[in-house]
Amino acid sequence: EEAQRLGRIMRPKGDGRTAHFYAVVARDTVDQEFAAHRQRFLAEQGYSYTIVDAEDLDQAPDPA
Repeated sequence: EEAQRLGRIMRPKGDGRTAHFYAVVARDTVDQEFAAHRQRFLAEQGYSYTIVDAEDLDQAPDPA
C-alpha cells in the first residue's frame, strides 16, 4: 500500500511540477527500519533522495 501511495505522489505532474516527499524519522526506532525500506524502494524506482540530519536544518527564529 505504501509503495502504491508513493508511486501516486511521486508521479510526474501534467503541468511539469515535481513532487516532494518528506519523512521525519526518529533515530533508533522501528520507523527507521521502515524508512530504510522506503528509501530502497524509491532508489529501485529511479528516484533520488537526500537524508538530512535535524542538526543540519536551519532553525527558525523564536517568534517571541
